[in-house]
Amino acid sequence: MKDNIKLALAQINSNRGDKQVNLQKYEELSLKAKSQGADLIIFPEMSLTSYVIKDQVYELAEPIPGPSVEKVEAIAKKADIHIIFGMPEVSQKTKATLYNTAVLVSPQGYIGKYHKMYLPTHSVFEEKRYFRPGYQPAVFDTTIGRIGLTICYDIFFPEVFRLARLDGAQLIVCISASPAVRRNYFEILTAARAIENTAYLAYVNLSGIQEGLQFWGGSRLISPTGDVLAKAKYDEEDFICCEADFHDLRTAETFIPTLRDLRPELFSKLKHLSENI
Repeated sequence: MKDNIKLALAQINSNRGDKQVNLQKYEELSLKAKSQGADLIIFPEMSLTSYVIKDQVYELAEPIPGPSVEKVEAIAKKADIHIIFGMPEVSQKTKATLYNTAVLVSPQGYIGKYHKMYLPTHSVFEEKRYFRPGYQPAVFDTTIGRIGLTICYDIFFPEVFRLARLDGAQLIVCISASPAVRRNYFEILTAARAIENTAYLAYVNLSGIQEGLQFWGGSRLISPTGDVLAKAKYDEEDFICCEADFHDLRTAETFIPTLRDLRPELFSKLKHLSENI
């Protein structure tokens, strides 16, 4: 396991419904990332298919592992790099149960996945119409560190990130498809999630315009003390490399001892009150 890793934040504008075009972008940018020394490249939420696909999602969703994941495995092996990306997944057990999923692949093959736990269904969002929510956090041991996965609207719920951190995540990745009207919220909340958990947080958002929705980009790496270490452009495709030094976790935990000062007895109270809103 490495103490210092280099990340590539691949802020792309996905081609709607065209997996082959998007997989080609994955390959080109993964090779570019490796040429710049990156250990991990991160693509946005639903970037395999694009986010705004409505009922087409039933045709585009795949099982995991499945054909597209196998293609990403081949890309990861060719580029010798870890890849995180988002896609619609269909259950192995039913024909129309779908998940909004983040996938983690290494040069050695598929590692694991995460089902988005919080599905926005308000204003322009209608995810509960299509997707079943996930029920478990996802943290994975890799040769480059212990990585937690989250997706977009999860950022509004601190417990998802706290669970990942308490399960040992050094880097928490949030892939996203956030439109511009939510930009201020995400800029605040990404910093808050990093600070309160004293962990690195990599946020990678879509860019471009889909069905009238403008995705604001602004992908970033945030330090365990809330510093923005790298930030992509707003409103357009961008690609940036940045570094995370896991030695900084100890310094951050000493300076901001939120993990030491946790009060577990409050968790049961939180559960009781949330069940009785």
